[in-house]
Amino acid sequence: MDPGGAAGSPVPDPALTSRLAQLDHATAALRDAPDFSKSTKVRRVLDSLTRALSQRAGCAAVRERAGALEEAGVFAGTDWGHPDILVPAIVGTSLRSGHADTVALEAASELRLVAVATGEMSHPAVDADDARRFLSQVLAMNLEVLFTPPSEAERIRLGQTATLIRDLFRYVAEQIGYDSVLDELVEEIWRILRQRPIQVEQVTAMVTRIAIYRDDPDVDLGTSGSGLDRLITALFGTTEACREDPGVDVYRSRLEVMDAGGLQFEAGGFARAMHDTGLVSPYHATLLRYLVETNPHLLPEALGLSDVGRTSLQRFPDLVYRLVEVAVHPETAQCIYGLALMLDRGLLHQPPIVPSLWRQIALPLSDASRERLRLAFGDTPDPSARLLAGLLSMLGQPLGVGQGDNPTCQSARALSMWAYNDPDYLLQMVVWAARDDEIVMHFEGKAISSTASESGVATSDPVDLDPVSLLLVPHLDRIYAEMVRECAGRPGDPHRWVNPEFHGWWSWREFHIDVDVETGDLVDLDAFLRQFHASYHPAYNGDQPLIHPQPAGVAVTDSAARYVGWHAITILRVAADPDGVMRVYFFNPNNDSGQDWGDGVVVGTAGNGERHGEGSLPFDQFASRLYIFHADPLENGRPDDVPAEDIDRIVGYIRRSWGADRMPS
Repeated sequence: MDPGGAAGSPVPDPALTSRLAQLDHATAALRDAPDFSKSTKVRRVLDSLTRALSQRAGCAAVRERAGALEEAGVFAGTDWGHPDILVPAIVGTSLRSGHADTVALEAASELRLVAVATGEMSHPAVDADDARRFLSQVLAMNLEVLFTPPSEAERIRLGQTATLIRDLFRYVAEQIGYDSVLDELVEEIWRILRQRPIQVEQVTAMVTRIAIYRDDPDVDLGTSGSGLDRLITALFGTTEACREDPGVDVYRSRLEVMDAGGLQFEAGGFARAMHDTGLVSPYHATLLRYLVETNPHLLPEALGLSDVGRTSLQRFPDLVYRLVEVAVHPETAQCIYGLALMLDRGLLHQPPIVPSLWRQIALPLSDASRERLRLAFGDTPDPSARLLAGLLSMLGQPLGVGQGDNPTCQSARALSMWAYNDPDYLLQMVVWAARDDEIVMHFEGKAISSTASESGVATSDPVDLDPVSLLLVPHLDRIYAEMVRECAGRPGDPHRWVNPEFHGWWSWREFHIDVDVETGDLVDLDAFLRQFHASYHPAYNGDQPLIHPQPAGVAVTDSAARYVGWHAITILRVAADPDGVMRVYFFNPNNDSGQDWGDGVVVGTAGNGERHGEGSLPFDQFASRLYIFHADPLENGRPDDVPAEDIDRIVGYIRRSWGADRMPS
């Protein structure tokens, strides 16, 4: 029998009871306050929420009051007032912000969605399925918080909030179940992997954590998670010889006693897993190094090469063997996928590529370059090997380049474009940056040095990039900014002159923009949209395919179609999708092309004819977010043939989103 209560009843917590009374009183005061004074009443509610959530059973108590908090208006005037536009990836950041009001609002919002997901309250903007899906994604993206205590850094920086976050996430997980969390997490991992990014460290870390948690008897992840075994197997138990994850040394010893049939079985198993997932196991690196030494005829099988790739390997075997010896290690295993795709692209048949790669293998790195790579990736393997591995990944996966958490989309776009369209130029850039600590480009005949230029867009040197980007982006960022400064005093947008000089000769010289640079207002919208159709849409440009990728600028909007900012992308091609819908396929350097831009404009990354790394939108939806594009001045197309209703539909999208306050009155 519980002392002080009936059998089976929880003991009342006097501290929680007191704090809940304060919360109820503050909520009622906010509800009854006139609109002009509500802002002064919200503070008391948020303070009371923080105190209540810090108590044991506080999450359940706040959940019970979710409807009252909503009705009182605690979320009014904030993004939390529109739960249908909230982004799961931002929740963890908000909770770790250290701002008490933000933490209180975010926690209360999650508990409100628990109440919606369990049917205890209804909300006009989200239903139970939407709420459950959102919460599952939030938990999936913060899985480590469910099972690990706060680190010392968290305890120092966040204090009691670090415990509050864990209490909140554990409570939410208990209410909606771990099965759905795992399903959402696995779905998110596959969504990212379908885009084939170069940097997969976060994905592999997540798969590793799931594998560890799943084997922990004290952790119940449920039984769901379709597709999880494929991910774990791809990294840790791809074939029978490494099924129990024995370690690379043990695996190597097993290879040494295998016959030819056994080695061929290993080679095929790793290749299938790699091309299926885009992930590469450290055991695959061990196998590849062993095959180069003993059975090089099995390399095509181990890389899963196409006919083009096999021909490339047969013609340049010594180079490929040397690339494996220098670049491929268990720590750099991911570059095997890049190597395979580079061979399949047939790049070695371009005359400058083979000698450039031999030069790269022997390239002496500057002390500054070596130290920068060492600080980012460690001492093993050697920084030269790490850079070569990164180069193989970029040459094989030009659409997998990402800008990281940096405002350097122009530089990331340039690296992707060169790897895609001008790989020998990229190889030369790497030499200049890694050996000389300087890149020199030209702007209208004037030499622009990265060492003589002022600071660029980034306020500090990026660190969360692949090895090639790590060395090149700081140089490119400064050169890009210097080119923009060279255009000071010229009328209009500087990208008219900078883009062709920065990216390459194939960038068309005719330039179109629908925004007045000085006022930000939309101008000549009808002509802009008609010319975009005439330059890129097969029905109005003489059915001409896009030969070279073209730089363009989009107005990014959030899921509520509100303007976020300008962003650099690359138009890759325009074609009909499997359903016959004309789509624009483009490269977005922001690491994840799949985004909801509001008003039904949701960028696709798979299922609409996209190739790995491409984002896509129906032509009219893409045009509705476009604000800059280049065109061939000698090929005007037929702008007058574009139906007025098509233009009106696009203008409607613009008017309902980023152009709402920019339209001429």
